[in-house]
Amino acid sequence: MNNFWQRTLTGAIFVVVMTGMVWLHAFTFLILLLTIVIIGTNELSRLINHAPVKAQPISPYLLGIIAIVAAFGVTYFQLPASMMLAIVPIAVGVLLYELYRSSERPFWNIAVTLFIPTYVALPFVFLTMIAFADGDYSPAMVLSFIGMIWMSDTGAYLAGVSFGRHRLMERISPKKTWEGFFGGFILALTAAWLLSGWLGVVETRDWMIISVIISITGTYGDLIESMLKRSGGVKDSGTIMPGHGGFLDRFDSTLISFPLVYLFISLLG
Repeated sequence: MNNFWQRTLTGAIFVVVMTGMVWLHAFTFLILLLTIVIIGTNELSRLINHAPVKAQPISPYLLGIIAIVAAFGVTYFQLPASMMLAIVPIAVGVLLYELYRSSERPFWNIAVTLFIPTYVALPFVFLTMIAFADGDYSPAMVLSFIGMIWMSDTGAYLAGVSFGRHRLMERISPKKTWEGFFGGFILALTAAWLLSGWLGVVETRDWMIISVIISITGTYGDLIESMLKRSGGVKDSGTIMPGHGGFLDRFDSTLISFPLVYLFISLLG
């Protein structure tokens, strides 16, 4: 019960801060994204460096930051899409840097160095494009999407704790259950239906479809991070959020969700 209240209090503070930064202005939204990417990059770098391979120390941060800033420049300032090519010199630099590291595993070092920004920053590049899907900055779009992820996570946690019996994928995550999955699925679907009129932006039917995408892909994103943590021999990606672990533990659902929801919204036109 103590862990439940600690988790609840930390989650509430996190929701208030994040909601405020998303709603206040596009630039505070940018600051929030950069904060998530920098802390997430640090957590994943430390997790990977438990293994024999070693990610490069600076390149993952530069790639992640430049990707977010470039995406913001293209969407907010309407700069040419070619601005995204700013990551190319850094990506090439990853190959050149490895020449001077005297490592026995250069191939794997390069692979994990490029994997970090792909895992941490790329989903938030898609979130940036979701935020400007209608041309102008839409905090309601961002918050509704993130809110459904939170509803799915919360429903899965509560249903899993209360009714969980049948393991979802015990080899990867022993505590996750089918009951938890369906609890998150139902809560996200209900939230989409109840809030769709207030949220606007897209039709109620489309919000329902988005909630289904979020529930399924969010679960897979969570399992993927559990797999990575298990391979690194750690329980949580970090300790910055008591009761929740690290930033990656809180945003693991975004890995697949953000790209696929953006794809769905794009197909809607």
